[in-house]
Amino acid sequence: MRFWDSSAIIPLLVDEPSSPGVHAEYGRDPDIVVWWATVVECVSALARLERESRLAASELSEAVARLDELALAWHEVQPIDRGRQIAIRLLRMHGLRAADAFQLAAAISASEDQPGAVLLVTLDARLAIAAEREGFRVVIPAVA
Repeated sequence: MRFWDSSAIIPLLVDEPSSPGVHAEYGRDPDIVVWWATVVECVSALARLERESRLAASELSEAVARLDELALAWHEVQPIDRGRQIAIRLLRMHGLRAADAFQLAAAISASEDQPGAVLLVTLDARLAIAAEREGFRVVIPAVA
């Protein structure tokens, strides 16, 4: 199983320097597991790219359509009280933002408390460090 952080989903949707490496990881195993709020995080990132004039409005629409298509096939870890408690613990243990703590808590839940059995795909260095400390095998796709 591969748990995908939102940072690794964006290069599947728009062309970025990391896109070739991310597409290669996706090609190795297209069965994606994500946090339930991944769609919201991805739309937020895409809208920011448009506000920064790095995406045209038409490109934003195309990226959101690709996101919707991708989301039809992935598996989402739903919010549960246990996940909130894990996220609180993670915030106290690691230098994470709240959303990243929820991402990692969802990955822990998806792993059924066996993080060594799960690959976590991310482009976020801070999340990667915390995930490794929690026992995950982290995949950081190559950047061209």
